[in-house]
Amino acid sequence: MRRIVVNIDSLVLKGFRYEDRHAVAQGLQEQLTALFAEPGMAERLVSLGDVPRLRVDSISAADKAPPRQLGSDAADGIGKGVGR
Repeated sequence: MRRIVVNIDSLVLKGFRYEDRHAVAQGLQEQLTALFAEPGMAERLVSLGDVPRLRVDSISAADKAPPRQLGSDAADGIGKGVGR
């Protein structure tokens, strides 16, 4: 079994309420965990090598989406960035 280690040094949340930061981070973490557990994802990540910065397209989210959902949407954008 392969192990994937992801380090996010900083998560910059512009335009979010201070008290929503943990919910956004939790949604991001939960969705990244699910995405990286998909079959074949470990091989795709290994093929990328060491990536100091991953640029992804803009994500779209509903105006009234809860903070946790926004984190999940951001993770989906990251998943697309690694060729999901």
